[in-house]
Amino acid sequence: MALAVAEQLEKVGLGNAEILAQLSEVHNSPLEFVQHTQFGELAQAVALEAEKHKLKEGEALLSQPLPYPIWGSDLIDPNALVQMNVAMRLPISRAGALMPDAHVGYGLPIGGVLATEGAVIPYGVGVDIGCSMKLTLLPMQKLHADEAKKLLEKHTRFGAGVGWEKRDRLEHQVLDEATWQNQGILNALHDKAVNQLGTSGSGNHFVEFGVFDLFAGDFGVEFGLEAGQYLAILSHSGSRGMGAQVAGHFSKLAESLHPHLDASAKKLSWLELGSEAGDAYWEAMSLAGRYALANHEQIHQRLCGALGAQPLLTVANSHNLAWKQQYEGREVVIHRKGATPAAQGQLGIIPGSMADSGYLVRGKGQKSSLESASHGAGRRLGRKAAEQVLTRSDMKKMLLERGVTLIGGGLDEAPLAYKAIDEVMQAQTDLVERLGRFSPRVVRMDTGSDDV
Repeated sequence: MALAVAEQLEKVGLGNAEILAQLSEVHNSPLEFVQHTQFGELAQAVALEAEKHKLKEGEALLSQPLPYPIWGSDLIDPNALVQMNVAMRLPISRAGALMPDAHVGYGLPIGGVLATEGAVIPYGVGVDIGCSMKLTLLPMQKLHADEAKKLLEKHTRFGAGVGWEKRDRLEHQVLDEATWQNQGILNALHDKAVNQLGTSGSGNHFVEFGVFDLFAGDFGVEFGLEAGQYLAILSHSGSRGMGAQVAGHFSKLAESLHPHLDASAKKLSWLELGSEAGDAYWEAMSLAGRYALANHEQIHQRLCGALGAQPLLTVANSHNLAWKQQYEGREVVIHRKGATPAAQGQLGIIPGSMADSGYLVRGKGQKSSLESASHGAGRRLGRKAAEQVLTRSDMKKMLLERGVTLIGGGLDEAPLAYKAIDEVMQAQTDLVERLGRFSPRVVRMDTGSDDV
């Protein structure tokens, strides 16, 4: 285009020096020439290229990842480190940490904690927005495995798309929030949310009966509980189909807004806070987080009601969410993708596998971990690898040895597919204090139809 303009200028008698001078002016200040009869089209093209270049510069990854601490480095898959290194090269990243249960995820690794400034990353939160844990302690009573199994089969629901029959649904204030009407996508998902409230998904979601050992110390005294054993219910669930569709919608939107982002970081595309898209995601994410906790409330409400027992203590925490927090004197967004919030004194739950213990913990407020801890034991084997390497007979043997009855559950969730929980806990003694231990006895999950 510049050559065509130069030829026209040459025809009217301008010399090379004059032509180059005028083209340089257009190049340096294109917006001043967009209405010019002779230079307008060229000026518009130059301005557009300049804007694209500016956009590309804003998406350029740092040459080196920002430094970040790692807990339990000997337990972590090297590929998770590769993913975390990419996240720490984002221009919006300010700090990060990797937990001892870390393994490969989409975009940000599971067990990754990332602080960004002025932006939120949908895939940094994850597909199952608000995925969370809930523990309920009850007075100790004899609950035979067959009875516990019947209770779980009757009062819990599992699987993709599964919901409660209309006659069996319970009410919850989260379904009446005005937020559902604020966005078209939320309004469209409301019926699905009503149907699926109080249910669990597939994969590693579970509901368990077990024995909880409360350790001696100030915690029990604070809540009027004696050290010793209690009957307990432990659940792991999230925001179901509602959260998954919110995540998919905003992840695609984020990627479309960052066409020049390096391919290795595409799944870490972000939405700016203060923008229409960023604020819409934050609103939808927060609703999904509240909805996920409401799922747990209803699961525990149904089981406690069936037992005729009043809870002595309930603890819940989300581990797939983003929070606005202060870091080094400025507001940042802390993404915890498979990480437990662990501020000073904050209670949380870190489960093991279907055959291993889980722990009630209290955070120590470690600043370098962005006040976070692991969200579980973490996978040792990927799902496909577990199905190829492990056998159902070995799984049955281990469950029998541990005294665990399993309803559903596939080889991809076998205990040996996970890291040893006590090794993971030992790697983060500076992050959390263990207050008590949950030992599973009857476990229900999706996948598989035979009891193990």
